[in-house]
Amino acid sequence: MAASSRAQVLDLYRAMLRESKPFSAYNYTSYAIRRIRDAFRENKSVKDPVQIQALMNKAKRDLGIIRRQVHIGQMYSTDKLIIENQEKPRT
Repeated sequence: MAASSRAQVLDLYRAMLRESKPFSAYNYTSYAIRRIRDAFRENKSVKDPVQIQALMNKAKRDLGIIRRQVHIGQMYSTDKLIIENQEKPRT
């Protein structure tokens, strides 16, 4: 993989992780991050430039989906789960 291609892949990976964090629901956030990491790990050994470009295009489409879902989730927010409200115990 060329250096510029590698940099583009890493930028896309970071952008997808960053965009997944503001999901309003904890389960969506953890699922999205897990799927992103798994997908990139699964395809890290791909060497064919055509296949790399196809995977990059798919990831860019998925990034758009993540962004839309985050905005929709913010419009229709729900109550936080117990695991999301972890405050430090008072002593």
